[in-house]
Amino acid sequence: YQAKMDFALKLGYAGDQIQAVLNKLGADALINDVLAELVRLGNKSESEGQGSASTTTSTLVPRGLCPKEIASPELSLEDEVVDNSDNLRPIVIDGSNVAMSHGNKEGFSCRGIQLAVDWFLEKGHKDITVFVPAWRKEQSRPDAPITDQEILRKLEKEKILVFTPSRRVQGRRVVCYDDRFIVKLAFDSDGIIVSNDNYRDLQNEKPEWKKFIEERLLMYSFVNDKFMPPDDPLGRHGPSLENFLRKRPVIPEHKKQPCPYGKKCTYGHKCKYYHPERANQPQRSVADELRISAKL
Repeated sequence: YQAKMDFALKLGYAGDQIQAVLNKLGADALINDVLAELVRLGNKSESEGQGSASTTTSTLVPRGLCPKEIASPELSLEDEVVDNSDNLRPIVIDGSNVAMSHGNKEGFSCRGIQLAVDWFLEKGHKDITVFVPAWRKEQSRPDAPITDQEILRKLEKEKILVFTPSRRVQGRRVVCYDDRFIVKLAFDSDGIIVSNDNYRDLQNEKPEWKKFIEERLLMYSFVNDKFMPPDDPLGRHGPSLENFLRKRPVIPEHKKQPCPYGKKCTYGHKCKYYHPERANQPQRSVADELRISAKL
């Protein structure tokens, strides 16, 4: 009750108006329902003010939301969350994976990296790191074509892109494993990995890395020049994309229909209904389930 009261006070509503709405709807009412009722009262007072404007010199100004927020209270909540950059997780982008994906596996397209970085910048993220092997700075060759190579230099100057070390020893290139840089930084900073790679070799190195990759890997698709991550990164029963990118989920998740079979359900992770008893369990594959049962 107090949290709803404080939230509505921050939006500029009067205390007696908020209290009247909460008493009408009850303390268990959803915040969106409370906002909708406050908006309705604001519109009502606005129409009364316009009606009395002809008989009085002062106009009545409602203590409600601005017109944009009145039109969509849910949108105003989301906009407020997006503006809070302190709540956004750090982003670590697998540059080679993104560039090759944008180049249709035929070439290293640096423009794909720029599109992914721009998408996260528009979302309000400030802590973005892209890893690319240093040998990608070399001149493009027919067997390894690179397009828009100047983007790599530009992102490096902006302190967004980092080149992983590589050197030549007796004419042979020695390359450091860039995937380990990506997973290690994301794990240490409690961030998000942007890649279509599952990093199975690194999952087997450390148990904590395996759990982290399963819960923090953000896959994506390119539709021409549009970077598109999924709205449900961890499946239909997982968090939304907006909450997945945040340290503390703020936007309320849509209510899911519970499974009628409950704990007796035999469909496992393939069940399309919501299982509250499985909420904190990672979505393991069938192979992982067999390995665990074999150990037991």
